[in-house]
Amino acid sequence: MGSNPFIGVIYHWIGGFASATNFIPFRGIKRWSWEIYWLIQGVAAWIIAPLVLGCYFVPNLFRILRESYAAHPRNVIYALLFGILWGVGGLTFGLAIRYLGIALGYAIALGLCAAFGTVVPPIIHGQFGEILHQSSGQVILLGVAVCVIGVAVNGAAGISKDKEFTPEEKEEAGETDFNFGKGLAIAVLAGLMSSFFAFGLDAGKPIGDLTKERLLAGGRLDLWQNLPILVVVLWGGFITNFVWSSILILKNRSIGQFTGTPGLNPMRAAKTTGDTLADFDPEDPQYSERLSGATLLFNYLFAGLAGVIWYFQFFFYSMGQTKMGKYDFSSWTLHMASIIIFATLWGIFLKEWKGTSMRTKMLVACGLALLIGSTVIVGYGNYMKAAETLGVGR
Repeated sequence: MGSNPFIGVIYHWIGGFASATNFIPFRGIKRWSWEIYWLIQGVAAWIIAPLVLGCYFVPNLFRILRESYAAHPRNVIYALLFGILWGVGGLTFGLAIRYLGIALGYAIALGLCAAFGTVVPPIIHGQFGEILHQSSGQVILLGVAVCVIGVAVNGAAGISKDKEFTPEEKEEAGETDFNFGKGLAIAVLAGLMSSFFAFGLDAGKPIGDLTKERLLAGGRLDLWQNLPILVVVLWGGFITNFVWSSILILKNRSIGQFTGTPGLNPMRAAKTTGDTLADFDPEDPQYSERLSGATLLFNYLFAGLAGVIWYFQFFFYSMGQTKMGKYDFSSWTLHMASIIIFATLWGIFLKEWKGTSMRTKMLVACGLALLIGSTVIVGYGNYMKAAETLGVGR
């Protein structure tokens, strides 16, 4: 079908909205510990959704995976291993949200993730010199730099917010866990480890090439060529999260929550209600009752919904990547920047910045504008490359 950077940017924006939105269903989960609903959303996000949609859009999915492993075993193994390392980023990312909130946690963690995940693959492949010497490549790298600056501005907004809020105000806003110092350290780690997802996608390119060949031979769209790569990388991420969630379930003896035993919810996914957070006394008789069947069902539905929404970020990412042409590495910056943009908007909608000074709000607005600008710049750089390629073809 050929490259089309404009359509690619649209796909990345849709994926970014899905990623920024996936935490919202967690707000409806009642009296479940983090490890319970995190594991359930992981099963939906990293096992069920990739396989169902992969099998639907890619005929003979498992045969393609077997043949890819037979022909390129190292690439498949690396894709899996990078997925395992990315899983560490996913775990720490949840903590970053807990300590920084949705808007700031997304901005810092994913901004760093964008920079590393965009720049490192072309360096490894020896393409960075070529990128530096081409106008289109220079424009794309400018977009990456603007994205990093936008993250720094968001970080300044977080520092300003931390100084302005008293402990009482944080508690009233449902942000008793807000801790910029601790959250920043965790967000940096989450950003570094999360960038391994981009490395996993890069390692899995032979899988995508074989899938594209089979799709075109069968008269289907090559738009779905990267879905099998997602299956492998997400399997790796599931391994990490399954192991850690299982450890917490054993440690906290929370396995009974799957069938209705009440637990805690330390995610700070919503304001304190005595119903969703760890601020209530678990020994208080009114909180010792088992969850009703309806509550338990909705907990499963909300956790599963969060997982499916999360998967759609990479479903659309994989589509957008096919449209970005030779500089498809820039997809990572587009994806991360769009996530941060929509996460910032969610933070504004959820009034995470309510009560802050005009200076802090201006920093948030400037950071958001820079991030939007970075996606436009990267998209234009890809358009320039597509035009250059078209000119050469003629």
